[in-house]
Amino acid sequence: MRRLISAVVCLGLLFAGAAELLAEPSALLITGGRVWTADADRPWAEAVLCVDGEIVAVGDRADIEAKAPEDAVIVDAAGGLVTPGWFDSHIHLFVGGRNLTGVRLRGAKTPEEFTRRIAEFAKQLKPGEWVRGGEWDHTIWGGELPSRDWIDAVTPDNPVWVNRLDGHMALANTAALRAAKVDDSAVAPEGGAIERDASGRMTGLLRDNAMDLVGGVAPSPSAADLMKSLDAANDYLLERGVTSVVQMGSLEELAAMRAARSSGRLRVRVRMATPLHQWRQLLEEIERNGPGDNWLAVGMLKGFVDGSLGSHTAAFLDPYDDVPSDRGLMVNTADDLEVWTRAADAAGLQVAVHAIGDRAIRTQLDVFNHVAKANGARDRRFRIEHAQHIAAEDVGRFASQDVIASVQPYHCIDDGRWTEPLIGVERSKTTHAYRSLLDAGARVAFGSDWYVAPATPIEGIYGAVTRRTLDDKNPGGWFPEQKISVEESLRAYTVDSAYAAFAEEHRGALRPGMAADLVVVDDDLFKMAPESINTATVRYTIVDGKVAYDATE
Repeated sequence: MRRLISAVVCLGLLFAGAAELLAEPSALLITGGRVWTADADRPWAEAVLCVDGEIVAVGDRADIEAKAPEDAVIVDAAGGLVTPGWFDSHIHLFVGGRNLTGVRLRGAKTPEEFTRRIAEFAKQLKPGEWVRGGEWDHTIWGGELPSRDWIDAVTPDNPVWVNRLDGHMALANTAALRAAKVDDSAVAPEGGAIERDASGRMTGLLRDNAMDLVGGVAPSPSAADLMKSLDAANDYLLERGVTSVVQMGSLEELAAMRAARSSGRLRVRVRMATPLHQWRQLLEEIERNGPGDNWLAVGMLKGFVDGSLGSHTAAFLDPYDDVPSDRGLMVNTADDLEVWTRAADAAGLQVAVHAIGDRAIRTQLDVFNHVAKANGARDRRFRIEHAQHIAAEDVGRFASQDVIASVQPYHCIDDGRWTEPLIGVERSKTTHAYRSLLDAGARVAFGSDWYVAPATPIEGIYGAVTRRTLDDKNPGGWFPEQKISVEESLRAYTVDSAYAAFAEEHRGALRPGMAADLVVVDDDLFKMAPESINTATVRYTIVDGKVAYDATE
């Protein structure tokens, strides 16, 4: 007799049979909802049959149910939407997991609340232990940047090192500066900045490359800490329907990922990216340990051109509107980026580069163009990460150069609250320009940039479809001409994100032979009013043919 997973049956399991669901099924039947496959040959279906972690049949409900083994576990979609598992194309998994257990400053609405949260967290620590985490956003309380003076009195015995939500600015208290042996005589390195008050005294705020002054001496996480962060991140992602990610991390994190893969601790599929300037070390690591598999794939590198808009370190062609003397920071030179990219590409590695401001984006498009011509034709899949503020004349270059735009739609509805005072209306017209990119023929992959933004594809779809900013001041959409459809958004979270990670032959669509990674949503995103999409929730997340998250339990 087939086993059924449904809200009704799960209530019954409170009394009997609960252990049966804990067994790993060899066959899984998903039925009872509308199935969007991302397969151009058959975009819609009624049921999916998975056997031993692979999709074996997709089609009409009666036909698929007839093919299912008698002992197949049945997942009842209960009228909801079934899609391929969601692929987050840009994530910081270990930091996100660590921040789940660190001090949480996202949403702090006043300087006083910022201080109070840090004080309460520090009370739980022993003297000398560091306060980490953060994700603060100074725009919420009006734009005043935090200072160590806000927190020194409540953290006299604990170094504090807390990042802004974009990761391009962080605040140190006096104890942290002292531990790092940094004082008012410190000089900012190239590509970084040190915030000072009118007297020249450091406020504790460091931007981009200057963050290494303190971050470089803050305690590194132990192997146990990394595994704890990974476990927390896995739970968080599966609850939100994310089954695959591109992890933007380090060679040390790659070692932790390999250990997790070997021990069976990896529960979402990972394409690992390590620093671009360390391309040779990655190549040597792959020669020793191999390129990985469909759970952990290795061979991507990530570089940086600039910082972020919110930290005033995104690099622009023209000055910021609010600070006419400022055009942002280039955290690496174009020459270095080209040398690293050319060598990595020649070695067969994939290159993805962070570029946010229009000057940074143009610089990286030029680098990719030069490298592609120098190294010759091949399937390289260059990526620009974020690609937020594109000069209008550069939009078409993504398609013409076959450069993937790896973007994060939640950033659009978050940043749209405060972008125009910084760069004006004209530059904002091609900010998060998803419609323009797609119309030009570019391939767009969606992600979250978690921990910077929540890894919630439903909110990302809502953001791309509505462009309604988080402050509710743009009910018709912030620059609504850049809206895209639900289907285009889902493609960006599935088949196109898989393509952007060289994984399109294994996942990203529901058809026979593909991995049995699926998401079941409690409502049909295609039929919902766009402004209510963010009220939908994930009911089931299925990875490798097994229910990895069940909201009914």
